[in-house]
Amino acid sequence: MKKRRLFISAVLTLAVAVGITGCSSNGKQVNNTVAQTTNKNLLETIKSNGVIRIGTEGTYAPFTFHDSNGNLTGFDVDIANEIAKRLGVKTQFVETKWDGMFAGLDAKRFDAVVNEVSINPDRQAKYDFSTPYIVSKAVLIVGSDNQDIKRFEDLKGKKSAQSLTSNLGKIAKNYGANIVQADGFNQSIDLLTSKRVDATINDSLSYLDLKKQKPDAPIKVVADYNNAEQSAVLFNKGNKELVDAVNKTLADMKADGTYLKISEKWFGTDVSK
Repeated sequence: MKKRRLFISAVLTLAVAVGITGCSSNGKQVNNTVAQTTNKNLLETIKSNGVIRIGTEGTYAPFTFHDSNGNLTGFDVDIANEIAKRLGVKTQFVETKWDGMFAGLDAKRFDAVVNEVSINPDRQAKYDFSTPYIVSKAVLIVGSDNQDIKRFEDLKGKKSAQSLTSNLGKIAKNYGANIVQADGFNQSIDLLTSKRVDATINDSLSYLDLKKQKPDAPIKVVADYNNAEQSAVLFNKGNKELVDAVNKTLADMKADGTYLKISEKWFGTDVSK
């Protein structure tokens, strides 16, 4: 009887030990799964979800805007869609006003920004950029009947419609302009043509597109800014795999002629130089 009790006790002890080992093993597997999920980089997450979230304005023709049918379109939209296609995922655009674009990226509302974001040292300190995919320059735009403003220095004390956080707004401030907040190019032009402001410093490519669409628009360019700016896709820091993958898609697009087709579609020329 005593031996039988000892045998049963040994069996129970073994069963408990096996149970504990099994739990430890399962726990380890669960922990590994959690670790794998936690350790996924952003590119892997995007590919796993099948979607890349792109922050863009939707009000900045010809880069990102809505056509007459309400569809989001534009040069940047085409570039973003082609990047997504080559990554093997779909594009989800998150439309955001320019002044909230960086905060949206900080909050991870989107994975990248494709919206004519120019490269500058302050932004490079906080964010990562792709290789540049477009070059543009700032121009000083006034009403067609304006005879007072002929150069940037003439902006001192004048009202200039600008997005508060843009490089263009900084240029206007540096020349002593009184800044009137605008949510984008279209609103800046509206403020100008309605004579609520005296000028706006804006993108040369946007101006050319507007004049192509509306040749009678009562505005003119009186001066070019001397430094051309490069724009690129914007990312939160720490996502090297995604940045490298996007850089490869951009290089491939230029090599096989896809980039030039998109560029000529919107501007009639190669805007990468």
